[in-house]
Amino acid sequence: MTAPPEKPMPPLVGGISSAGRSLPELDGVKFRTARAKGPYLWDEDGRRYIDLVQGFGAAMLGHSAEAVNAAVSEAVAAGALPGFAHGAEERAAAALTRRTGKLTRAIFVNSGSEAVQLACQTARARTGRRLIAKFAGAYHGWHDGPALGRPGSPEAKLDDEERKVQGQFTLLRFNDTDDIERLFSGRHDIAAILIEPVLANAGCIRPAPSYLKSLAQAARRHGALLIADEVLMGFRVHNGLFSHQCGLSPELAAVGKAIGSGVAVAALIGTDEIMADEDGGRPLRAGTYSGNPVASAAVSATMAGLENIDYRRVLARGDRLRARLSAAAANAGLTLCTSGFGSMFTIWFRETPPGSYAAALAARRPELSMQLHLRLRRRGVLTMPDGFGRCFITAAHDDEVLEETASIFEQVLAEMADIAG
Repeated sequence: MTAPPEKPMPPLVGGISSAGRSLPELDGVKFRTARAKGPYLWDEDGRRYIDLVQGFGAAMLGHSAEAVNAAVSEAVAAGALPGFAHGAEERAAAALTRRTGKLTRAIFVNSGSEAVQLACQTARARTGRRLIAKFAGAYHGWHDGPALGRPGSPEAKLDDEERKVQGQFTLLRFNDTDDIERLFSGRHDIAAILIEPVLANAGCIRPAPSYLKSLAQAARRHGALLIADEVLMGFRVHNGLFSHQCGLSPELAAVGKAIGSGVAVAALIGTDEIMADEDGGRPLRAGTYSGNPVASAAVSATMAGLENIDYRRVLARGDRLRARLSAAAANAGLTLCTSGFGSMFTIWFRETPPGSYAAALAARRPELSMQLHLRLRRRGVLTMPDGFGRCFITAAHDDEVLEETASIFEQVLAEMADIAG
């Protein structure tokens, strides 16, 4: 008897190239998108969803902003990759750095992971030191070093008092001022502290009052640079860096996502003094696609579009939605709160937002987050299914869209009263 032929493996590993984009099946059906516009996304069956993921924060203008699409199309028609210097790259750098204070110099790369990697290399070249300190529960991309202590990883728990060091990276605790002093005690090899000013990927954990000021003072006292990872927070709560809004003045920052409206682009930005090293060729940087005309066009068009956003209105709309969710949960007998901002927030099934990664880890209710995602999706609202996931509100989410969103949340939360406990 001949054995049946083995089913061939699909050519796309795992069905998706970035594991973080995978969604669970619903009623046995895999989720596949077909198109996106403004606050909406459509699946392959033509069903429309109110999208609260928005390219994981990349679409501050909403999906497929017409001015960005036009600029990108023009760049493609003129040649997507001439391979040599072009004026659009310089114009994009000027448009970006006009909004980033003393960080007046830019280098374009293709992803936030690359921008962080280049920032760390620049800090080491500048200081002559090797070690980068980052926070447990912070996400800075998937490269080996910056991935140390990423959300959900075993090493992020920091169960013991021993300072974890892996390669050229070490960890410290967010919102723990004493741990800053312990970090520098007896160490003289720390080149920089790498920080998400908000632990966005661990559930939008905001810095405690004066924490960032203490961090900056300690870093400068010990000769370490500050690198802000603004890939998620940059241009999300105002037209610039979140660091500057909260009083932090980093020497270097990684930006991405919202600067390109969904086109693959990121940048390292820095002060004149620090970036002078890059002018001199330290450290090595290269990239066939870095600063290509398509990415440059997207940045320039996005920066122009952000000028027209009323950020206060976007934040207020999002905060009204957050209040509606809390009220709906209370009416259903559920405990629920949100952390973050009107334009980006995380939903927690607890009374108050966590103030540390350890508290966030303990507060996760994966089963409830998954149920919320599935039930919302069935009704036409798309969210991230993980307990650390974020809801993104953009300039395209007007009052009518958010009213429909709130109504659907209210229905779903009322349904979940019997399972939340």
